[in-house]
Amino acid sequence: MQIEIDFDVFKELTARRKAEAVTYNDVVRELLGLNKAKGAAADLEAFEVWVSKGVSFPIGTAFRVRYKGEMHYGEVQKNGINVNGDLASSPSDAARIVTGNNVNGWRFWECKLPGHTKWQKIDSLRSH
Repeated sequence: MQIEIDFDVFKELTARRKAEAVTYNDVVRELLGLNKAKGAAADLEAFEVWVSKGVSFPIGTAFRVRYKGEMHYGEVQKNGINVNGDLASSPSDAARIVTGNNVNGWRFWECKLPGHTKWQKIDSLRSH
């Protein structure tokens, strides 16, 4: 069976996956208030996340950006993003640590979620 969805629905479902082991089916079942499927890949509550502007980032999510020719990295922790030993309270705060200026962190950073192999702009995880 196949269900067609539009791109905005796909993005929202993807943003609600708290880890690679959480399937789209797991997310839909949670949204519909259904019991977890027998043998479900993951328990959504089992993953610790940090939430910023409604986007859940699993603990351990890697952040990176190339700024003035140099790569800078961060990692999501329980209470924010660790950048160069400083704990940022938001992606924009993390960008300020790198640049020294106020920057839209959602357009500045890209991330790699735990279990994923590809980097993506964090702005793509937000509902617009």
